[in-house]
Amino acid sequence: MTITPQTIITAAAVLAAIVAIFKYYNKVYDLVKHQKDQDGDIKIIKKEQTLIIYGVLACLKGMHEQGANGPVTEAIDKIEKHINLAAHDQL
Repeated sequence: MTITPQTIITAAAVLAAIVAIFKYYNKVYDLVKHQKDQDGDIKIIKKEQTLIIYGVLACLKGMHEQGANGPVTEAIDKIEKHINLAAHDQL
């Protein structure tokens, strides 16, 4: 077998195609991994926000029990409505 310029060009083209496929695979893999990491982070953030909302609601109810009205009552109603809608996926 003799090595001709066409053989070298063909080998380089095959090698370039393999490298391009490998790079594309790595980009897709990194993108999927990044998305999974973000999904996990979002779950953690949602849990933290849920705890914060329940804490704020408890504070507002405590203020309401001590006689605060007006905006406190309105905030309690809005938070409870939001929680009920979120529980039924109606947001």
